[in-house]
Amino acid sequence: MHLRRSRLLATLSLALTLAVGAAVASPAHALNPYQRGPNPTAAILEAGSGPYATSSIGVPSTVLGFGGGRIYYPTTTADGTFGGIAISPGFTATWSSLAWLGPRLASHGFVVIGIETNTIYDQPSSRGQQLLSALDYLVNSSSVRSRVDSSRLAVAGHSMGGGGTLWAANARPSLQAAIPLAPWNTDKSWGGVQVPTMIIGGQSDTVAPVATHSIPFYTSIPASSEKAYLELRGASHFFPQAVNTTVAVSMVSWLKRYVDDDTRYEPWLCPAPSGLAISDYRDTCPA
Repeated sequence: MHLRRSRLLATLSLALTLAVGAAVASPAHALNPYQRGPNPTAAILEAGSGPYATSSIGVPSTVLGFGGGRIYYPTTTADGTFGGIAISPGFTATWSSLAWLGPRLASHGFVVIGIETNTIYDQPSSRGQQLLSALDYLVNSSSVRSRVDSSRLAVAGHSMGGGGTLWAANARPSLQAAIPLAPWNTDKSWGGVQVPTMIIGGQSDTVAPVATHSIPFYTSIPASSEKAYLELRGASHFFPQAVNTTVAVSMVSWLKRYVDDDTRYEPWLCPAPSGLAISDYRDTCPA
């Protein structure tokens, strides 16, 4: 139903464009109130930062439910509210290991909260609970809460944070998107996940091998749920800890498509992307 609604929006937008001519600015924005930013191009998506200037603010460790962290957000208030994303680091890691993702995603029109966990040894279910607590803090208590649309929220995370991302998506089906990165979890079955989920794995991961983690996770998510599996050629378990253009482009496109319901980003998801950096790609993209 989500795809049918989006395709109807896209069809209406195209019809309106043809009817009134190119002089009318962004007719799709009038039909999709969540659309943010200029029309995407490969150059925009692959650049080190997107079209929005960003700022950040720290979150104290005294907040309830998670260990604090940092929030990144677009500085403009002219475009209304933005979708919110909570991201968890992996086992024994801190937010600094993923910190490049904060400003990168925020610069494309999202409010991002990168969390510190209660302890660096927290397991996936605990990290999932903390991701949800971070989202609740972001929309209810944070100093940037007026910038966030509480109906458009997503989760992401690395390793055990990726396993926690699956847990959070399963626990809160109202989420709009989930992106586990090199996810690790002892639970291999996620048949209850309804949230659009993109799993990104590393072909050479020896900590959470894709054959026993990412691929079974992807396969277990019902085909009725929107899902994708992207595998990075030759990548180790720690690929999210360094700037990666393929990861950034894929994450932004998935979040734009499902958090903002923005069909302009579908060409980067469907048909399946390819290139030397990608060793495998699977999705539910309709024929």
